[in-house]
Amino acid sequence: MRHPQDVELPVRVDRADPAPLPAQLVRQLRALVVSGTLRPGDPLPSTRALAARLGISRGSVVTAYDQLHGEGYLHATRGATVVHPDLARTRAEHPAGRPGAPRPAAPRRAPRGRPMIDLTPGRPDTGRLAGPQWRAAWRDAAAAAGTAAPPPQGSAALREQIAEHLRLMRGVVRDPDDLFVTAGARDGLQLLLAVLHGHAGRPLRIAVEDPGYPSLRRVPERLGHEVLPVPIDDHGLDPARLPSGAWASAGHWEVERAPDAVVVTPSHQYPLGASMPAARRLELLGWARRHDALVVEDDYDSELRYVGEPLPALASLDRPPGTDPAPPSPGRLLGHGGHVATLGSFTKVLAPGLGVGYLLAPPALREDLLRLRTDLGNPASAVVQDAMERFLAGGGLRRHTARMRREYRRRRDLLTATLEGVPGVRAVPMDGGLHAVLEFTGEVPLEEGDVVARAAAAGVKVAALGSYWAQGAEGGRRGVVVGFGATGTARQPDALPDALEVLARVLGEQGPDGRAASRPGR
Repeated sequence: MRHPQDVELPVRVDRADPAPLPAQLVRQLRALVVSGTLRPGDPLPSTRALAARLGISRGSVVTAYDQLHGEGYLHATRGATVVHPDLARTRAEHPAGRPGAPRPAAPRRAPRGRPMIDLTPGRPDTGRLAGPQWRAAWRDAAAAAGTAAPPPQGSAALREQIAEHLRLMRGVVRDPDDLFVTAGARDGLQLLLAVLHGHAGRPLRIAVEDPGYPSLRRVPERLGHEVLPVPIDDHGLDPARLPSGAWASAGHWEVERAPDAVVVTPSHQYPLGASMPAARRLELLGWARRHDALVVEDDYDSELRYVGEPLPALASLDRPPGTDPAPPSPGRLLGHGGHVATLGSFTKVLAPGLGVGYLLAPPALREDLLRLRTDLGNPASAVVQDAMERFLAGGGLRRHTARMRREYRRRRDLLTATLEGVPGVRAVPMDGGLHAVLEFTGEVPLEEGDVVARAAAAGVKVAALGSYWAQGAEGGRRGVVVGFGATGTARQPDALPDALEVLARVLGEQGPDGRAASRPGR
């Protein structure tokens, strides 16, 4: 190994400084190491190269390096000088630039020899994705990459394939011109809110499910809109709990502005898994038409359903344009017909780093969405869109979804069998998705934070159920959310069985009398 000749260190010599030149170099190099500018293992320039750059004798640099080597800052390897690798451990004990400072709290780590197994929800298994068809789609897309940016609305070929996917898998028959290629659900939601805001000319009021997906709740908050959490029940969001614009109070009428939009997950409510029945879906659409509101359907993992066939998307029930019996009125946000926008993403079925999804827009917003997207540009690269089009056209998505649906069903059944019988814990029934909810029944004094912390200390990372409520869980509902999508580590590709056994032990450690709880049959 030779010294890299192009390493440029921010050091200089000052001949007006009474300190000897080697001492000046020692002081500056030591400060670079302590501050973290030079890190353990970083190479230093050769003594000859540094001396030539500074215009001093090589002997001065050799003297400085020798002193830092004696102090333990530098280490001479075969043909090179590097910052001493052992400083990595020292820096963990004493933060850079603060010798002797109190040690910060060490991050919670898995037991020695056991890597942390991350069972937090929302992460798919990508290990089975890279088959011949997937690799061929990306190889051909990269080979065909041109210099032109993708169209603002997205690749026409990809939108045609997405429209066909929605027809076959979600029961939605729409023109590809109603589709926009996005960078995911949050990108699509931002587009919708920007256009609705322009129509309304004021901050919007957005109703969201409570509990619900936190990031979709935070998007309107970050954009300056009012967020209205609406409690759900066993069938998802209840339209009867949405403000209707007026109500009777103390003998007179008071007015509460109805939401401009409602964000829902009707096929598989996140995180509790409820499916909205047909009657309630129609009720929600009727409410939206009466109040000129937009229903934003987050169709995040509807293909991953284990009981029966995937439910039709809410957009399939939406009334087509021109069929609304209500008379026209000025100042409407949406006009007549088309009160549902569908957000879709391929991240839950394929890979979280893919960064491509779609927005199925109602006709009244399409032109404004296109103008906005033209100004902003399309965030998904032409190569990604081309690869996805090729993968969809070859049937790769359908085959991969069917394969992973079988695998995820097996993992869900394993989770249920492993945790069945744990005192004080109830597995909330789930018909699909990549996670399970373990609700604490109150029979055993289990606390969310304590369980999450003890599970992490034992090497398994899960999420607290209470974190999905806007203002904390109502009615004392507590538990943990366990993902079973990406469940392996580099050393243990299928770590789910061991992780579930660890979680079962953690949940069974505390009984109602403060002693260890026992599990029937174990």
